[in-house]
Parts: sequence; structure tokens; C-alpha cells
Amino acid sequence: MYVDYKALGQRIAMRRKELGLKQSEVNEAAGLSDKYLSNIERATSVPSIDVLMKLCDVLKTSPDYLLLGTTQKVSSEDYIKVFTSRLEKMSPKQREMLLSFMEWLVEKDIK
Repeated sequence: MYVDYKALGQRIAMRRKELGLKQSEVNEAAGLSDKYLSNIERATSVPSIDVLMKLCDVLKTSPDYLLLGTTQKVSSEDYIKVFTSRLEKMSPKQREMLLSFMEWLVEKDIK
């Protein structure tokens, strides 16, 4: 089986951003050296299994998602964490717009 390291790096970057984490924060939490995560995300370095498992732990995801892109069920708790992280970075105007959008979604009863 072939691992697409470019796609692996993209999925790591996407998940990191979903959680509102900087590369330096992930490096520190996973015990990685500076710039190592950047190299992995750009597919210039191939992570070992140990590093991959550390990244899964820090990014709260599974190896199958990072390696293969398979979808996993996301818990309500994870959605709340991501939502809260992004909400904290918004301006009052952005929060007001988000609330209006959420109310619109509820009214439309989109499933």
C-alpha cells in the first residue's frame, strides 16, 4: 500500500488548524524539534510511526485518518472544542454574524 505523504501532511495541517493550534504548539506538545512539523506538513520529512502516534494524540485523531483520509465520527465534545476555539478568535461583529447564520440554519431545518 502506498502512503501519499503530501496528502498526509495536508491532513495534519488541516486538523491542526481545525483545533486552532500553531505548528510550534503541536511540536511542543508532541515533543518534536522546531520545524519538524512544518517539514512533515510539506512532505519534505516522513514521520516515524512513533511520531505519527504522538501527532494523533495531540491532534485528537486516528492514524487511519492521517494516513488514509478515512472519516471518523466526531464527538459533540470535539465539535464544541473546535467551535469554542474559533469563537474566541472572532470579533464581536463576527460573533453577531455567526449567531444570525446559526439561527438561519435552525429555521431552515437543514439535515
